[in-house]
Order: sequence, then structure tokens, then C-alpha cells
Amino acid sequence: MGFYAKYVLPRVAHFLCSHKTIRQQREKVVPLATGRVLEIGIGSGLNLPFYDPQKVQHVWGLDPHAEMWNLANPRNFPFDIEFLQAPAERIPLDDGIADTVVVTYTLCSVVDALDALGEMRRILKPGGELIFCEHGAAPVKSVRRWQDRLNPVWQKVAGGCKLNLQIPVLLEQGGFKIRVIETMFIQGLKLASYNYWGTAV
Repeated sequence: MGFYAKYVLPRVAHFLCSHKTIRQQREKVVPLATGRVLEIGIGSGLNLPFYDPQKVQHVWGLDPHAEMWNLANPRNFPFDIEFLQAPAERIPLDDGIADTVVVTYTLCSVVDALDALGEMRRILKPGGELIFCEHGAAPVKSVRRWQDRLNPVWQKVAGGCKLNLQIPVLLEQGGFKIRVIETMFIQGLKLASYNYWGTAV
């Protein structure tokens, strides 16, 4: 891992993902989590304040980069938090152990999203729920063309983040059935601000 990826990118990601508009998106979905929760791409712990302590008993926070987790402050939360340093394609948990999987602004940077979704299905209990909030392909043709054009360069400077993922298609290809989905442009750079959020089983 180079200097940029180890020391610069985690702080840039933490700063950008702390933006008020993105925080408002997190507030819409994270409180839906219940029971034993696996959060994919916990990063610097920006979702932690939004879990409902009346509904959540334990949170596993998965991330391949300990540098991100080192920016977090996981203390003083009324539920157990356990950090797992691993990629989403290889979740170090038993089958059917989680009630909920939470993934926010993470699928874009997973190397093999379909493998990761298969792992999420594996560790979810029967009837367990996937809660998601992601940016992805915009429905506006002019924006989408620029997403496609700039995606290769964007991935190199943004830690592998992809601009043009078709989130509903990806979830369904990964074996999930979408129950609720909402979409809109949120405030910010059009290329990376078309959001999809909801729940799937």
C-alpha cells in the first residue's frame, strides 16, 4: 500500500463522507438495523451514532483498511462493537449469524461486488435484511456519459470507487430481492451524487 492510499486517502474519505448531505442519507437507513449487525465498509465509524441502541445488540464493523478504523472513536456506544479487518469478499463470520447487514457508500469500492453480496447473503439469517445507501449510475444521459468517461481515472484517485454502478441490477444479480428503494440526486458533484437507498432480503 502506497503513502497516498495509507495516509492521505483515509482522511480525504473521512472528510468527504462526513458531509452534512451524506450524513442525512445515513440517518434515513442506519436506524432500521436490528439485532446483530454486520456493517460492510465501516471505515471511520460514521454510521455508529445512527444505530438505535434499543434495537441493536452487537455491530461487527468490517473493513480491509485498519487506517480508516484508526480514525474512528467507537467508545461510549451502548452496544458491542467489534472491528473485523477483512475484505467484503471474505467475511470472517459463520453462516446465518447476522440479523442485518448495513452497507453505505461502500459497494462502489469493493473489488468484486457480486462475491461480496454472496458473502452477505451467507452470513444473514433466513429472513435477514440488507440495508443499503449507495451512489451510482445517474438516469440523466449527459451525467451518465461523463460517469462512464471519467470512471477509469476516478477509480485510480478515489480508492477504487466506481461512478457508474447500477445498484438495483447489482443487488438482484447478487441474489437479493429489493423490498424498498428510493432514488434522487443529493447535493454535491453530479457525477457522484445520484443515490439509491432502501432495503432488500
